[in-house]
Amino acid sequence: MGKQLEFPTKGQIEKASREELARWYRFLLPESEAQQKIMDEVSAKFKSMGGMTPEISKKIGHGGV
Repeated sequence: MGKQLEFPTKGQIEKASREELARWYRFLLPESEAQQKIMDEVSAKFKSMGGMTPEISKKIGHGGV
């Protein structure tokens, strides 16, 4: 298995590509209130960019990084 995804910073979220946001959206599991707030930001930006498409879903897969 590849490396573990880490929660992004606010700056990383602002600069992230749609694919990068998709990976965070699909694979990060918040375990604290702070992480949930980060996920809310990831989710809002990802959805504003059009959200998940079949192409992005296929590209990032279901198994993580």
